[in-house]
Amino acid sequence: MLRGLTCIRTSQAGMTTQMTDVQFHTNEDGLRLAYRHTHGTGPTLVFLPGYMSDMDGGKATSLFARAQDLGRACLLLDYSGCGQSEGDFADGTLSRWRDEVLALIDAYVDGDVLLIGSSMGGWLMLLVGEALGERMAGMIGIASAPDFTAWGFSEEQRAQMASGETLYEENPYGPEPTPTHPGFYADGETNKRLTGEEIDISCPVRLLHSQSDNDVPWEISLKLSAALRSDNIQVTLVKDGDHRLSRDSDIALLNAQVDHFY
Repeated sequence: MLRGLTCIRTSQAGMTTQMTDVQFHTNEDGLRLAYRHTHGTGPTLVFLPGYMSDMDGGKATSLFARAQDLGRACLLLDYSGCGQSEGDFADGTLSRWRDEVLALIDAYVDGDVLLIGSSMGGWLMLLVGEALGERMAGMIGIASAPDFTAWGFSEEQRAQMASGETLYEENPYGPEPTPTHPGFYADGETNKRLTGEEIDISCPVRLLHSQSDNDVPWEISLKLSAALRSDNIQVTLVKDGDHRLSRDSDIALLNAQVDHFY
């Protein structure tokens, strides 16, 4: 999909639908945050991308197009410093991005919210869900990665970031190395949720995870399931696949989970 332009697609039923143009919301800090929003029925589906990802990814665009086909409300967004939003990625933190997501929901979403978080977005959805409280219709995690600042790095790497250095790692999804900035690391350490205390989220939760995930161990989804207050949780493990779970079969599985909330 071309950035900033309208995308025309054809649904499986043969109907032509139109992705809305990217719009911009000026946040209280003056940064312009990119988003797409389509009105519709039911809870508004809000997709939270992963680390260094944006709303032009395959899962996000598929969910948005299907929401348009079915007349459902949906909101996509780019965090500051990501995609088409303004800002410096080095300034990004979970707390900052949580507040940006809440600002966009407050500005453009009426009623209940269905959060879908991918990888880091699955950590962020916990912080957003706690803030939204009773507005939460449900949440769906895709290879959720809460607390990855704790378990995703070696002690040497953690010490490097704690001392104020930026960590650069090989990026399996692109030519440029993946940076983890000390500000993100420090903020992540203050927002850990798998600490043994109950996570105050009571809405229905669906967690999807590949058992062949080389980035986030599938056991993290089991730990998350045990930590949540909700008693309506289902964990689906996909034996093959990868961390992204973006094959056609994976998207079909995600769509089936979404359908349970409508």
